[in-house]
Amino acid sequence: MSDLTHLPRVGEASALDAHGLADNFNDLHPPLNARQAMTESQRCLYCYDAPCIEACPSDIDIPRFIRQISEHNTNGAAHTILEQNILGGSCARVCPTEILCEQRCVRNHESECQPVLIGLLQRYATDHMRFDGHPFQRAADSGRHIAVIGAGPAGLACAHRLAMLGHRVTIFEAEAKPGGLNEYGIARYKMTDDFARREVEFLLEIGGIEIRYGQRLGHELHLGQLHADYDSVFLGLGLGASRQLGLTGEDAPGLAPAVDYIKTLRQAEDLTQLPLARRCVVIGAGNTAIDMATQMARLGAEEVTLVYRRGIEAMSATQHEQEIAKANGVRLLTWARPEEVLLDASGRVTGIRFAKTQDEEGRLTDTGEHIKLAADAIFKAIGQRFDDDSLSDATASELARDGERIHVDEAFRTSLPRVYAGGDCVAPGQDLTVQAVQHGKLAAHAIHQDLLAKQEAA
Repeated sequence: MSDLTHLPRVGEASALDAHGLADNFNDLHPPLNARQAMTESQRCLYCYDAPCIEACPSDIDIPRFIRQISEHNTNGAAHTILEQNILGGSCARVCPTEILCEQRCVRNHESECQPVLIGLLQRYATDHMRFDGHPFQRAADSGRHIAVIGAGPAGLACAHRLAMLGHRVTIFEAEAKPGGLNEYGIARYKMTDDFARREVEFLLEIGGIEIRYGQRLGHELHLGQLHADYDSVFLGLGLGASRQLGLTGEDAPGLAPAVDYIKTLRQAEDLTQLPLARRCVVIGAGNTAIDMATQMARLGAEEVTLVYRRGIEAMSATQHEQEIAKANGVRLLTWARPEEVLLDASGRVTGIRFAKTQDEEGRLTDTGEHIKLAADAIFKAIGQRFDDDSLSDATASELARDGERIHVDEAFRTSLPRVYAGGDCVAPGQDLTVQAVQHGKLAAHAIHQDLLAKQEAA
């Protein structure tokens, strides 16, 4: 995390004690109990041509698993979910169901008040499954060994499906723990009780998967060597570097990437020891910006302002996420572009100046007006980009790109033979956990089919 050492600790600056902080970082949406799950499952019409399935990026048979819950077949419901999405438990917690399956639910109209609560039912099934062993078995050993780069949702889903198909997998992970954004990048109140770690442990029970930590592509690893040593390579790199504002003072104490603070917050054992800004500004418009602002408010910051250069309707964060922020006292300020970081005599952040903006026939322009906001800390959440070092070796530099992201075909093959990619590092998609899982799963099937074709041709 960037230098925030001049800020007071939460325990010094906030009226919240450890108990109050624990309450603030409990589950955002409490899980359903058995009676609630049964009642909710019986609201489903079990549509034959269900629009909710079409809206699910991972192709889960939603009416089927909900019917299984209504029949008290929780293991069956969990199996239906996991056969399509092995990270169905985490997706039930973080997936924006309000714009996916639940938005398409046929009960989502005024007279019904709300759609079937698909996300909470999915969580109920995966939380209450009780299998004697891992629900999926490995096929006979194929003799093939695949390298997967990144133990995030895309890499884990790819590795699990490859293991099911009989291949050995080694996952190379830069961090000290697996899980990717599920472990390091999701708001603490969305993924509680060390669930990300437990879900990975469950996934690995299938066998045939090894994870090596502290292995970062472009540093300890190079694509050229992996390409030579393994039968295939899957790149689930994510986007590891934060975008810059391009302003003077961007490296000043008090200005930090939101993802760095969220990572620190998620790993903290004692929330009272985190640095806390009394007045906090978050710059951005996505779910990371919302997560950052909301968590600062829940830690006890007195003023939290989220600022975006366009209007509310252009924000990538869903309306549901925006309402969460507002409910926690976050102020949303739109049509304002960051222009200058304000520093004190010692070079620390004291505030930020914004230029007021407007839309002129689709083009963002300044109005000539300015706004100054006092701030003890500024957090930028303006998007992630590639860590340039990760694809710096000669082999990696040959990968075709769509902009800065890796170009893939419909089966997630890159321009290099035997190299595949998925998740946030490729162009198609919405940067969702559930979509990364689908990318990994489909890439695994492409790898398997290509290996079979190569074997038959030999």
